[in-house]
Amino acid sequence: MRGYKAFDNKQELARFAAKMWLDRLALTDPNRPFTVALSGGRIPKLFYQEVTELAHPSVFKNVHFFWSDERLVPPTDDESNFKLADERLLSPLGIATDQIHRVLTEYDESKAIQVVTDDLMRFTKTNENGQPVIDLVFLGMGEDAHVASLFPGDTEAVVSKDVYRVVTGPKPPSRRVTLGYSALIAAREVWVLASGQGKAEALRSSIAVSSITPLARVLQGREKTEILTDFTL
Repeated sequence: MRGYKAFDNKQELARFAAKMWLDRLALTDPNRPFTVALSGGRIPKLFYQEVTELAHPSVFKNVHFFWSDERLVPPTDDESNFKLADERLLSPLGIATDQIHRVLTEYDESKAIQVVTDDLMRFTKTNENGQPVIDLVFLGMGEDAHVASLFPGDTEAVVSKDVYRVVTGPKPPSRRVTLGYSALIAAREVWVLASGQGKAEALRSSIAVSSITPLARVLQGREKTEILTDFTL
């Protein structure tokens, strides 16, 4: 089962997603950590802008920020998903450093994965498969239907039960850390923000019953996933 809503443009998409997230946070228990995994890509820039314009910082006092994937570049690099979120969301909202759990890309790969996985496990409950139950994961989608840094043809990712794993993507910077399929499927909520008419075919393909695209694998494993687009199918 999935929810699908299309908007006339990316600004409307970003504003709706921002309001939906803030409404969701308003209903949470402020005494319980709320875990969210942010994504990279183009639409987060507008999304973060809308959040900072609409939000009162107090709603984030117990929100813990993780990333669905990260490029293995320094945190000051323009390709860093952390840098994007830090400049446009975390710093403007005054988020405390102990609520920010970036992938420590200055460490070697195995240690970076271990640290962020341990951090995530500290703030979440686990399901029957030992996967952390993240409250909300934001995902973008590529024109090849990849999500996070889970790309078509990565057969190892399909069977892996790792929470986070290192992958080599088809585009630079190629080395990345990503949440695995099992972790995405275990999340309480997953919202896919897909922007750009060029992605319409990838989405159409992914919602087909027999599809094996990365997005399809996530959709098929979950009871419900929200899909927000600025194009119609």
